[in-house]
Amino acid sequence: MVVIFSWIKNELAYLKDSFFEIIKGIIIVFLASAGLGCALLLRYLGFNGTTITFFGVITEIISLLLVYFLLRGYLKTEEKTEISKPKGKKF
Repeated sequence: MVVIFSWIKNELAYLKDSFFEIIKGIIIVFLASAGLGCALLLRYLGFNGTTITFFGVITEIISLLLVYFLLRGYLKTEEKTEISKPKGKKF
């Protein structure tokens, strides 16, 4: 029984630590499907295909830019430069 409670406590701690990552994931899924949602809404309202395509593509471009800015922190690479010291005498 103690093992189960310990496992639940660890899992809740992991959820607490990754709360902002979960929120970012939900926002990214919402933005990724925004163009489709816009197209479906315009189709339901009775607009023609050209208008639906134009606004759907514009919405997707804006959404992709927002997703890029959200994920920009993950795309940065850090190069670690270590100063190498000579290990022996060189003549």
